[in-house]
Amino acid sequence: MKVVIQRVKSASVTVGNEITGAIEEGLLLLVGIHQDDTKEQLEWMCKKILKLRIFEDKDEKMNLSVSDVGGGLLVVSQFTLYGNAKKGTRPSFIEAAKPDKAEPMYEEMISYFKEHSDLNIQTGKFGAMMDIELINDGPVTLILEK
Repeated sequence: MKVVIQRVKSASVTVGNEITGAIEEGLLLLVGIHQDDTKEQLEWMCKKILKLRIFEDKDEKMNLSVSDVGGGLLVVSQFTLYGNAKKGTRPSFIEAAKPDKAEPMYEEMISYFKEHSDLNIQTGKFGAMMDIELINDGPVTLILEK
């Protein structure tokens, strides 16, 4: 599993002409599911994201988590995180989980966040072409892989 985490002042995702998710301060999560990912990896990733201290405290030190600041999470599926372009010029996505595995894991991630936090959890639409707008905060961008 690979997640690109972007600390944002605001972010939204639009499918067609409909906004499917929007948050103010919080984290935009671009989520790639690998073909070999397990439930244990998913739970580790979710716990880590909720506790990751990447928001500034009153002393401008990164000591606060998204949970501490009561931010939102915008969770967007992105299989292209497993694009491999080492050979040739057209990426291969063979390592990305197929939709029959990836979609349930994506939904499980969303459920985990809803069950284990009081945060505003918003989403994109699995498998759809999406437009994402965001205002990076910092910018602070991390890549977590498990």
